[in-house]
Amino acid sequence: MKKLAYALGALMGLMSSTAGAWGNHTLAAYRALEAMPEVVNAAPVTVEPLDAFLKAEEKTIEALLASQEAWAVANLQSYPPRPAKLAFTANPDRSDDARRLAFAHALRIAPNSRFALFIQPDPKTAVSPAPRLPSEAVTTLPMLGNASQKFQPLKAGDTVAPLAVVASAADEPDYGLDINLFEDNPSEWGKMYGFGTQPFGNPILVYSSQAPFHMGFMHESKVLYTAAPFIKRTFPQLRVYQYSTLASLAFRTGHPYWGWRFTGLALHYIQDLTQPYHATLSPGDSTLKLLAVNAISMVGLSGMKNDMVTLLSNRHLALEKYQAEVLLNSALAKQDTALDQALRNSEKDSSYPEWYDHYLRNVVSAQAAGYGNRIAQTLVASMPEGFVSDPSFDFGANEEKVTMVKELANAQPEAKSRLDALVAELLSNFGAHSRNTVRGILKASNR
Repeated sequence: MKKLAYALGALMGLMSSTAGAWGNHTLAAYRALEAMPEVVNAAPVTVEPLDAFLKAEEKTIEALLASQEAWAVANLQSYPPRPAKLAFTANPDRSDDARRLAFAHALRIAPNSRFALFIQPDPKTAVSPAPRLPSEAVTTLPMLGNASQKFQPLKAGDTVAPLAVVASAADEPDYGLDINLFEDNPSEWGKMYGFGTQPFGNPILVYSSQAPFHMGFMHESKVLYTAAPFIKRTFPQLRVYQYSTLASLAFRTGHPYWGWRFTGLALHYIQDLTQPYHATLSPGDSTLKLLAVNAISMVGLSGMKNDMVTLLSNRHLALEKYQAEVLLNSALAKQDTALDQALRNSEKDSSYPEWYDHYLRNVVSAQAAGYGNRIAQTLVASMPEGFVSDPSFDFGANEEKVTMVKELANAQPEAKSRLDALVAELLSNFGAHSRNTVRGILKASNR
């Protein structure tokens, strides 16, 4: 059993090297929230630095972070308790830098997280060039040369629309907040945070280290959990609870800018788990196949496992890139596509339970995991064979050279129609769960 767990760990390690879910969350979040009255009718908010919020609410934040830890211990499977020395304790005499560091330590996020004052303008409504903020001021991670993220600086005292704040923050957890948090990662903070060793993925690869916070394999078979219990060690539920309760506190105490910004941070993890490749270990593959592939690998024949890993990564990336290109192209052209409409359509919102603490696990990830077979079959039938069925091709290494919209322009109309319908369905879930989360946070804030 230990050998099997090791083999499954190696398989997951390679799979999790693709840590993105929906590309630039901000583009999709604008579409999901742009017709939601609670967001678009909310009054503009005054921009406030994080240090000002932390200093003004130090005592209430101390109490909240203590309650967050108690909730996590009581409610989350395989949760490693936070070391007592990392608890946030109010101290009005310390410097802003020391207070911010204590806040990062208590949340167990990367202490070099920027938390810059910025927005990503919506390309669909932008009418003139805006000032640009260098990406390194916003993220600790390198951006691809063709990245769609464009940052506009804000300054304390500016007023800004809540939609821009929450949509911009929805992409922010991919800017380094969850990087190198495990004891075998190359960081000092990982050695003090108490999360243990990285449960899967290569601990030396920077993007791999965030995967256990952005993926959640919460609905696998009992056989897999028995063989590889480490797949339970994922933490998106922790992040949703931390940021959603911080949002409610900020709203209640008169800091609406941080109310909307923390809401956006919480949305990121909800949105990640609407992606089937983040909610299940190997979409389209049975437990029996996973066990068989790993059994073969254990006797030194790793070719089948390596091929499976490459195909999973390629399909994940191809799906994400196609979706991102369609949304960006439609925004730049100031047009509507079926994907834009699906994100905005609120008809499904009330078909789900009201948002609650375990909404991510019981509603979002359960639904996404159920798409495993369908998404794999649709991608294989609809996308160019070389991208999704050829293990000799590495999509990640060639991603910047590939334009999925052009590649699919010559696809069989019926196959492309099925792909577009499925992506629209997934994004309708993305939109509905995003809005339900916003409603839940606002309700908890008495707004």
